[in-house]
Amino acid sequence: MSRAPNGALAEALGEGQIRIMRDFPQTIALPPEPRRYPGANWLGLYALYLKEIRRFWKVGGQTVGAPVITSLLYMMVFAVATAGARPPVGGIAFVTFMAPGLVMMTMLNNAFANASSSLLQAKMQGLTQDFLTPPLSPAELTAGFTLGAMTRGILVGLITWLCVLPFSHLGLTHLWAVLYFGLTACVVMACAGILAALWAVKIDHLATVTNFVIMPLTFLSGTFYSVERLPPLVRAASRFNPMFYLIDGFRYGFIGAPDQDLRIGVPYVGLLAVGLVLLVWRLFTTGYRLRT
Repeated sequence: MSRAPNGALAEALGEGQIRIMRDFPQTIALPPEPRRYPGANWLGLYALYLKEIRRFWKVGGQTVGAPVITSLLYMMVFAVATAGARPPVGGIAFVTFMAPGLVMMTMLNNAFANASSSLLQAKMQGLTQDFLTPPLSPAELTAGFTLGAMTRGILVGLITWLCVLPFSHLGLTHLWAVLYFGLTACVVMACAGILAALWAVKIDHLATVTNFVIMPLTFLSGTFYSVERLPPLVRAASRFNPMFYLIDGFRYGFIGAPDQDLRIGVPYVGLLAVGLVLLVWRLFTTGYRLRT
């Protein structure tokens, strides 16, 4: 069998390559583009929400059990140690008056703690790419973190309410007020927790917000007393405390006796919740202290 000369072989191969290139038109390689969704990324949102739920549920004894035990200790101190020593508030037994405020306080603290600790830990451990890289919009990030914090706040509040029933015998007078103020409170504190975590760089910063902002606002909001008994100047200042309106409206749902006109409290807390949600959405849009 004869072999073709090297020149003829190269020429034949060249013609074959030209024929292949002619049959298959050239395409320009472009860099990959991010996936575009025509609507909401419901699967991604569900995954983020489920991550937040599993995160606090894995340590349920600390995130759910501990707050309930603390609330029961408060209730036992006021119901047993001061039995008969505290006069009724507005004709309502003191323990019954205090119980809704105690339930709301656990909801506020746990909604704030869930959102703030989750986001700050992700920042400190360099895990922010876990939710920035997936195709999640700023609105979906806002919804995922907020709903996760709300779930923990509602769960702890519900368990606390069931545990204090034997001490306080709470009834349910206005269901709409319990639902409205309870859900709004969780939204407000979830967004406040996200804002604190975005601003904070280390645990000390978050502890500063908790100890010098959240805790004073909570304890000075009428949780354990009626603001009508405060001095005039302090009573006037409490009208600017959003925690006061949340606790007062929530208590109204159980005992039917508010300290403040609900025509002020209902729009006040509603507008506050909407404003905080929009602020969180804006910060996620700009990547404030996340995309560094």
